[in-house]
Amino acid sequence: MDRRLPAPRRPDRRPTDLRLPLALWGVSRIVLLLCVLRVVVVPGPDVAVEVDQIYRSWFDVLKTGTYPESDVTWQYPPGAALPILAPALLPFLDYTAGFFALALLCDAFVLGLFLHTGRRPGRSMRGAWLWVAAVPLLGPTAYARYDIMVTAVAVAALLCAIRSPRLLGALAGFGAILKVWPALLLVGTANGRATWRSWPVAAGAASGVLLLCALWMPGSLTFLSYQSERGTEVESLGATVFHVARHFGWEGGARMNYGSMEFLGPYVSWVTTASMALTVAAFGWLVLWRFRARRFVTSTTADAAFVAVLLFTTTSRVISPQYMIWLVGLAAVCLAYRSSRMRRPAHLVLWATAVTQFEFPVWFSHVTQSDLLGMAVLFLRNGLLVVATLSACRILWRHTVTEAGTVRIPVPAAPAERDKVLTGSP
Repeated sequence: MDRRLPAPRRPDRRPTDLRLPLALWGVSRIVLLLCVLRVVVVPGPDVAVEVDQIYRSWFDVLKTGTYPESDVTWQYPPGAALPILAPALLPFLDYTAGFFALALLCDAFVLGLFLHTGRRPGRSMRGAWLWVAAVPLLGPTAYARYDIMVTAVAVAALLCAIRSPRLLGALAGFGAILKVWPALLLVGTANGRATWRSWPVAAGAASGVLLLCALWMPGSLTFLSYQSERGTEVESLGATVFHVARHFGWEGGARMNYGSMEFLGPYVSWVTTASMALTVAAFGWLVLWRFRARRFVTSTTADAAFVAVLLFTTTSRVISPQYMIWLVGLAAVCLAYRSSRMRRPAHLVLWATAVTQFEFPVWFSHVTQSDLLGMAVLFLRNGLLVVATLSACRILWRHTVTEAGTVRIPVPAAPAERDKVLTGSP
């Protein structure tokens, strides 16, 4: 008689049902496309004008083999030419429709990354859900700027950070030549091998792409002068001073300047300088955190990147609506890791994204006039960003510095508990 014991049954791991997130993504993105194609009219300025006119004019210039050096609105690194030229890959569509189609594809790509990641051990589907909800909350601006394409590169970089630091570095370096901020993805790489593998690769990738752009077309670095001459945009945190001052006889006003609505008048340069000083102070805090950090878990790279971009967005003299797509993407990456503690700041960013659609485009005329409605919606959005930033900084510091320095008596973990820790499960 066979006395062998039966093989132990494996735990029942039912596949995650993806039908609901995919259905909600499909419905919300159809509505979003109807908005940018003007089938559904959103109150306020037409956000698609930037693609129709500015991006298309850049496209026409770039096709001739040079950067738009004479256009003061060209304030982007040379790699930005790639997404601007990308609609040429869809010759069966006109430029505007082709751009929106590529934005939709990038959106779908990011969702696919989150759905794939969320089904792995130690990961969560919360990142996918945040992405599904946040992009339509931003409104048509999400598809009417090339930031969603840059965000797709950044999300891919962070999600591969644990398995391949070199790929993280390559994508971060490439993203930095698209729009600078992806360079901040590297601030939280673990000390040792992860940093030595990712940072040199990032520097090499960025230098290589920059050199190719410089050899490809003249005028690749003209964006530096135009960017440096920008002032305080009406949507920034520093602009709060002038929104209030207008009600007390301040002589300045809001006007179009270097491609955006900025405050022009007395004392604006002081606030602009103060904003830049605040950004430098934020960078100093990040450097201090980097030297003090002792605990690096699976989510630390994503958490630190989220905090870094929050800091530089909130303190910036320019907080354009499309910047929210950066924060949404990084917040979703944090939530994709069960070990991350960034749930509260991520939810605050989600609420700030919802408010942003009312700030621009719906009630943007009220914002530029500094009336009570415009000030209320702008102060609410920026207030949520400030709270999210302070909360995220506190969580990151406590989790990687304060708690890491606490003396604990080591207790051997049971095999099952040790497996949970290694996978990042709660």
